[in-house]
Amino acid sequence: MAMGTPYGLQAMLKEGHKFFSGLDEAVLKNIDACKGLAQITRTSLGPNGMNKMVINHLEKLFVTSDASTIVNELEVQHPAAKLLVFAAKAQEQEIGDGTNLVLTLGGELLNNAEGLLREGLVTVEIADGYQKAAAKALELLDELVVPGSKDLDVRDKKEVARRIRGSISSKINGYEDVLCPLVAEACVEVCPKNPVNFNVDNVRVVKIQGGSLPDSSVVSGMVLKRDTEGTVKSIENAKVAVYSQGVDTASTDTKGTVLIKNATELENYAKGEESKLEEYIKSIYDAGARVIVSGGAFGEMAMHFIEKYNMMAIRIPSKFELLRFCRATNSTSRSTMGAPSADELGFAKSLTVKEIGGTNCIVLQQDASLGSISTIVLRGSTDGFLDDVERAINDGINTYKALGRDSRTLPAGGATEIEIARRVAEFGRKQTGLEQYAIIKYAEAFEVVPRTLAENSGLNATNAVSALYTAHANGQTNMGVSIESGEPQDLSEEGIMDLYGTKWWAIKLATEAVCTVLKVDQIIMAKQAGGPKPRSGQMDDD
Repeated sequence: MAMGTPYGLQAMLKEGHKFFSGLDEAVLKNIDACKGLAQITRTSLGPNGMNKMVINHLEKLFVTSDASTIVNELEVQHPAAKLLVFAAKAQEQEIGDGTNLVLTLGGELLNNAEGLLREGLVTVEIADGYQKAAAKALELLDELVVPGSKDLDVRDKKEVARRIRGSISSKINGYEDVLCPLVAEACVEVCPKNPVNFNVDNVRVVKIQGGSLPDSSVVSGMVLKRDTEGTVKSIENAKVAVYSQGVDTASTDTKGTVLIKNATELENYAKGEESKLEEYIKSIYDAGARVIVSGGAFGEMAMHFIEKYNMMAIRIPSKFELLRFCRATNSTSRSTMGAPSADELGFAKSLTVKEIGGTNCIVLQQDASLGSISTIVLRGSTDGFLDDVERAINDGINTYKALGRDSRTLPAGGATEIEIARRVAEFGRKQTGLEQYAIIKYAEAFEVVPRTLAENSGLNATNAVSALYTAHANGQTNMGVSIESGEPQDLSEEGIMDLYGTKWWAIKLATEAVCTVLKVDQIIMAKQAGGPKPRSGQMDDD
C-alpha cells in the first residue's frame, strides 16, 4: 500500500466525516446530552413548575412551563437527545399531555444507567433489565387504578370537569375552578355519539385581551376576531354561501388590450362589467343565500351589489378557519364564482357582530345538532398569560379525548410513581443475574416525580419521598405529595387524578427511547452537505 493512503473508515467515508466509538466517546456522551435536555424540562414539572424563556430561530419569545412547546422551539440538534424529543412528540400525538413526564423519566433512567455502566455492567444487560422492569411497571398500573373510575358518563359536565382538573391544574395552578367547567361544557357540546371519535379541533380558543379570566365564556359555534365587510351586522336563520377565492370581477390570466374609440363605448364597457357582476350576486341571492363568506377580498363593486340585496359579507383570510366555518355551518366551499347549489349552501342560526373587550367579533351561534364546533372565549390581561391558559385548555381538551377512549384514572401527586418504585424494587431483588441491578435502578428512577414536585414547591424533597415510602408501606397506596405542606395526602379527594393512558404511554415511550440510546455504541456522521458556512463574528451589514 502506498504511503499516505487512507485505510479503514477514512478510506470508506468522505473527508470531513466524524466518528465516535466506545463507552466514553459514544454511550456516555449520548447519556450526557439526554440528561441535559431532561434537566431543562424537569424544573417545569408540576403545578409549581418554573417557566422557561425560550427565543426561537425567528426571535419569537415564549415564556412557558409546557415541555412540548419548549422542546419544539429549542430545535434540539444532538442525535441522541432527538430520540427523547421524538418520544415526547409521540406522547403529545397519542395523549396530548405528559410530555414532561417522558423527558424527566427518560433523563433519570439514563442517569441511573450511567452509574451502572461505570460499575462495569454492559449496555445490553441494562437495556434488558429496563425492559423487564417496564413490563412489570405496566402490569402494576392496572392494580393501581382508582376504584370506580372506569365508569364515566362523558356527557356529565360536572364529572368531566372533576376528571380533567389534574391535567389543567398542573399547567396553570389556581385557575382550575374557572377553567375546568368551561372546558367540560365546550367538549360535551361537540362530543359525537361515539366518544372515541371526538375531534380536538372542534373546540376552538379565541384570546381577547382585557377583563379577567372569570369573564371567559363558551360559545356554541365560532367566534371570529374581525368585523363584517358591509353594513349588515346581524342575521338569523340564514343560508350561507362560501367561496375560497375573492368575490370580485374576474380577471383573465393573460393580458388583453381593449381599444375604446369614444365615451359611449367606455360607458357600455363599464356597464357590461357591472351587469355581469350583478348577475353573479343576484344568482347567489336567488339561490337562497343571505350570507356570503369569502377567503379573499371583496371588490368595491361587488360590495355595492351585496349591500343592494341586503346580504351579509364576511371575509375569512385563513383557509383553516374557512374550513372550520364550513364544518360549523355544514356548507361546501366553492372555488369558482357563481350560484351555489342546494348541497353547497350551509345554514347559520345566528350571525351577529358583538363587541368583546373593545374588539369587534363575529359570533356564529349554532344548535348542537347543526354545527360541531364550540369556542372558548378567553379574557385576560396579557398575551403571555393568555397563551399559557390556552396551553392548559388544550391539555384539558386532549384529556377529555383520552377519557372517551379509556376513563380509568390513577392516584396523583407521585403516588403512582412511588408505588411502582416500591413494588418494582421488590421484584428486582427476587431476580437472579446482573439484570437485577438494572431493575432496582429502574425502580429508583420513578422517585424523580415526587422528588421534583417537592423541590419545585420549595419543600424538603428527601423528607417528602421518605414520608411517601412510609405511607405506602402501611398500605396507603393513594398517598401523593401535597405541594402545600409536603405531607402525604390523598389528592383524589380534591378531584386531582392522573389519567391511566398518560402514565401507560409515558412509561412505555420513555423506556423504549432510553433502551435505544443505550444500545448505540458508535456514532458515524457523514460530511454535511452545502457550501461553506458564513464566517462568525461581528460584520457590518454593508
